Amino acid sequence: MIENLFILIEEPSAEPVVRRVAQLILPNIQPTIYTFQGKQNLLRKLPNRLKGLRNYLPGNSLILILVDRDAEDCVRLKQRLEAIANEAGFNTKTSVGKQSRYQVTNRIAIEELEAWFFGDWNAMRLAYPALSANVPNKSIYRNPDAISGTWEALEKVLQSAGYFRGGLRKIELAQEVSQHLTVGNNRSHSFNFFCEALQAAAG
Repeated sequence: MIENLFILIEEPSAEPVVRRVAQLILPNIQPTIYTFQGKQNLLRKLPNRLKGLRNYLPGNSLILILVDRDAEDCVRLKQRLEAIANEAGFNTKTSVGKQSRYQVTNRIAIEELEAWFFGDWNAMRLAYPALSANVPNKSIYRNPDAISGTWEALEKVLQSAGYFRGGLRKIELAQEVSQHLTVGNNRSHSFNFFCEALQAAAG
């Protein structure tokens, strides 16, 4: 089991979500979370940030990097993240397989982190009770990772229930919903892959 966890995310609205999930799976570890000002900012600064971590990384640590896929090719984005980590001197979970030790795991939210909220509609309704329970049954929302324009779709559903009439406030949304997120019943595959990365770190 790891002793130190560093999570790199592309924007502040993801912080309460990843912190909540990390605490559910690794309750004895307080993660250090680095936030960036968007995906391109993270990708641009990631090489130097990883090299900096390499110089003082405590033993038995894991660096977990999370970015949105957006409209990018998932395979190419993952390859780019893997190459950056390798160039900084790290072994990654993908590059070494299950039998060897690694320090970096790359994960991609498909297509955006808000898909995780669609995936746990019970958490959404606990945070915003006026939401319809039937939303996940609609064909366009049935597969959270296949929703196009995820945060815009979520904004539309929330506004139809009377919330965020002036526009979606992503940090506020994340703070409210993350309190109710659970592990094990989310319909988003990318959420479950993120959880699996933490579960692997837990041994």
